[in-house]
Amino acid sequence: MATKVSAHTAAAGPHGEIGLAAGERLGMRMWRAEEPNADKPMTTSPHETVGYVISGRAELVLGGETVALAPGDSYLVPAGVEHTYRILETFTSVEATAPPAK
Repeated sequence: MATKVSAHTAAAGPHGEIGLAAGERLGMRMWRAEEPNADKPMTTSPHETVGYVISGRAELVLGGETVALAPGDSYLVPAGVEHTYRILETFTSVEATAPPAK
């Protein structure tokens, strides 16, 4: 059975993410026009995340390393690793999580 979720009408989640299509083992979400920040706390997640930057710039702080992210870059956040994002320029990315982020 096919599932369609329109990014234009999907509801924002508790952290501002837009929930996209998801199955039992994989889910997608979008971070749309996230405004610059410098104070987002570190977090860990039980899911693995891969992402693709559509627009803007950010720094992914992951396991003591800082990785610059720009349009066209993709990234990986392993499950259980403490991380945060510093948004430097209004930022839009699409992420896939396995299992789906709740």
